[in-house]
Amino acid sequence: MALAGSLKKTFLVIGAIPLLYISVLLLLLNGRVQRHALYAHKVNTAWWQDLNEPEQWGFLKNQVQTFNLTTPDGEVLYAWHIVPVSLYSKNQKALLLEPLGLASDASNTRAIRLLREDPESRLVISFHGNAGTVAQGWRTDTYRALAAAAADKVHVLTVDYRGFGYSTGSPTEEGLIVDGVTLVNWALEVANIPPDRIVIVGQSLGTAVATAVTEHFIVQRQIEFAGVALIAAFSDLPTLMLTYAAGGVVPFLSPLRIYPKVQQFFSHRIKDTWRTRDRLANMVRHSRKLDLVLIHAKNDYDIPWSHSNALFYAAANATSERGMNPKLIDGIKQHVDLGAQGWTNIWTAANDHDGFKRIQQIILRRGGGFDSYINVAVKTYSFLGHNRIMTYDSVRKAVFELFKL
Repeated sequence: MALAGSLKKTFLVIGAIPLLYISVLLLLLNGRVQRHALYAHKVNTAWWQDLNEPEQWGFLKNQVQTFNLTTPDGEVLYAWHIVPVSLYSKNQKALLLEPLGLASDASNTRAIRLLREDPESRLVISFHGNAGTVAQGWRTDTYRALAAAAADKVHVLTVDYRGFGYSTGSPTEEGLIVDGVTLVNWALEVANIPPDRIVIVGQSLGTAVATAVTEHFIVQRQIEFAGVALIAAFSDLPTLMLTYAAGGVVPFLSPLRIYPKVQQFFSHRIKDTWRTRDRLANMVRHSRKLDLVLIHAKNDYDIPWSHSNALFYAAANATSERGMNPKLIDGIKQHVDLGAQGWTNIWTAANDHDGFKRIQQIILRRGGGFDSYINVAVKTYSFLGHNRIMTYDSVRKAVFELFKL
């Protein structure tokens, strides 16, 4: 009898799982719930820490300048400006005299003057992925890695999108694009940094923001930057959701693949589609000169590296008025085997206006690896492949080369 009771409970639990899954999917048809799941902006692993004290994450006193920006639609965004460590060392005495905490006038801080007044300085504008804040997870290590591309020259500017961290509002695709444009406008018009001294970097969700923002400046304002680096990018959200599993473990629409019409029903009801592939192609098509790098880890189980392939082919195809299929592109591109590191594909194209376009794809065999947490090895492996890759030399080298330092 006890065995029969246990079996009955087991069957009830197993039977409840599909019902729970369908219930969650139906709940996600609500736009507000869907956006909370997509952006995960309320998932904050450092909610008890004060973002206005970056020293908690290992930065030097006043190495990070915190400040607010106001968007055209009235949202207040929270931002960080990170000074490269070698430059900080040379100017430590002056920086230590700066007021602590949120800057009242970010356009006139010692940090921003060091960036603005040195013609050799460079600026990385970094757009992070979903969840948390500018200080979440590997992000603070990412800023250090990016600045280390040239420790006396490369500053980093980053922002929490609306609804994230201390920023006001609620995230939407349109809203995040406005936030990104606002940050870049601040760099160009308030900080007065020329676009040829700026590299745009995005990771995960941030690649969609970075692409949309760069497209805006190229297409609408004919402003081109020193380069664009997209790390762990996806082609578009509906396509990603067909195979996506949060942390490589929790699936969204992949269990429905045996019911393609049902799967299509849900994928067509995604509110914010983030069609990066289309935007990237349009950006390449309208650019006069473009230096684009796509970097992906082969062991990224959050966003499969096949999305990098789709973006590479779309970007290469956009350099030709006649269009090209992947087979033709494969026959022309330069392929370099990097051994245990991975491989790279390079596409170059000249245009009629003395411009030059380069699209480089770098696939790393490992964006991380197993560590001591054997009991959660799959999840750890996934997050390292997706997030830790931002701290790798391949990313730092790509930024260095985009700046042509």
